[in-house]
Amino acid sequence: MPKTILTVDDSASIRQMVSFTLKGAGYTVTEAVDGQDGLDKAKSGKFDLIFTDQNMPRMDGITLIKQLRAMPQYKAVPILMLTTESGDAMKSQGRAAGATGWLVKPFDPQKLLEVVRKVIG
Repeated sequence: MPKTILTVDDSASIRQMVSFTLKGAGYTVTEAVDGQDGLDKAKSGKFDLIFTDQNMPRMDGITLIKQLRAMPQYKAVPILMLTTESGDAMKSQGRAAGATGWLVKPFDPQKLLEVVRKVIG
């Protein structure tokens, strides 16, 4: 059974690029338009990996990570930040919230897949 990935980003073009890259590698992908939508979809499904942007309306990525980490089914699920934010302060906030890793946009599709394979196979 293919691994399932939730991708949370308010940019439709980023969601499409991430989705296209992951589906091409055989993963099942669900898209969410912001942090609140991502949280709602995470509650109603079970994902092997979650990608989230940081700067989004309704709920930012770090708040989403904290909410997900509070749920038993997402305590150990890898959560990767995929964002334009690359500052050390933001990265340490992400780590403190429970982010597994950090990728900076624009992303290289091959690098994205390498990271995904590392964290979920």
